[in-house]
Amino acid sequence: MKFLKIAPIALALLLNGCAPTVVLSPAPDANNPACAEVIVRLPEKTDNQVRRTTNSQSTGAWGNPTSITLTCGLEPVMASALACITAGGVDWIVDESAKPNYTFISFGRTPATAVTIDSTKVSGATVLDDLGQAIAFTKQTKKCLG
Repeated sequence: MKFLKIAPIALALLLNGCAPTVVLSPAPDANNPACAEVIVRLPEKTDNQVRRTTNSQSTGAWGNPTSITLTCGLEPVMASALACITAGGVDWIVDESAKPNYTFISFGRTPATAVTIDSTKVSGATVLDDLGQAIAFTKQTKKCLG
């Protein structure tokens, strides 16, 4: 009978051991209180990817292997030649330079947040809808045109 009580705990420890901490670099303004508001509101799952532990303040990661990363505390983006879209109630600059990995940077928000996705594993639209709910807590100072 003791085995039945210990087995779920051992299984949980074993599963956590399979998903080590994701190593990410913090952004320059990672200690901004607005980033704390974002991080505490991040979902445990997005597009069937489970949230993982990261090593840096104001960061997030999902999937094993990692298919989504988030970094809050970047310099606000106020102008860009890149495409600007709206998803999850947030305006985003879209950087396609590393396809199939796409980086979406919140536009006109202080501080800015970057979300990088592997489009072979997840849908950018779904992820931005889910994460946008948390990022909407940063101050909006500008919107995409058109």
